[in-house]
Amino acid sequence: MENLYFLAITTPAEVGKRIIEIQYDIASRFDSRKSLKVIPHITLKAPFQLPVTAHQFVLNWFENLTISVARFSLELKDFGAFHNKNKPVIFIKPEPNISLMKLQKEVLFNFKSAFPEVSIMNLEIDFHPHLTVAYRDLTLDSFQKAWPEFQEKKFSETFDVYSFHLFKHDGVKWNIIRSFLL
Repeated sequence: MENLYFLAITTPAEVGKRIIEIQYDIASRFDSRKSLKVIPHITLKAPFQLPVTAHQFVLNWFENLTISVARFSLELKDFGAFHNKNKPVIFIKPEPNISLMKLQKEVLFNFKSAFPEVSIMNLEIDFHPHLTVAYRDLTLDSFQKAWPEFQEKKFSETFDVYSFHLFKHDGVKWNIIRSFLL
């Protein structure tokens, strides 16, 4: 038996509410609902599986991370897409941010040190931060209808990042089980 985890930054509630409204709009008009299964977030460490017996080790590792990044401000600006033929994605773009990039690199470094047996994906090494609003069940046809609209659509929010979180999947949805304050 294994547990499934990931690490991410979440948005403040008021920003999250705006993003969830966009996700519901996409769900109703373009039949893509998967992004509604987890609160709006920017992934720092993609989902990984570890034995149930390692749960306390995961919690201890997370609580004792070595992170040098202090609180920082993050701007979300407009929409982007990954034009994958089989699994297209529409997302909200964070503006380039040195602190965000450094935080993700430090999280990965800590992870590799603690869990050398778990492979790191190329997508994590070549980090492209994003806040997903449509993916997985977004068909290519629906993407081709939605993207011209979202490519032109405006979105702008700025918020302070003062923490990130360890999520665990309970078999139905993702839940925050620990938070790390910057």
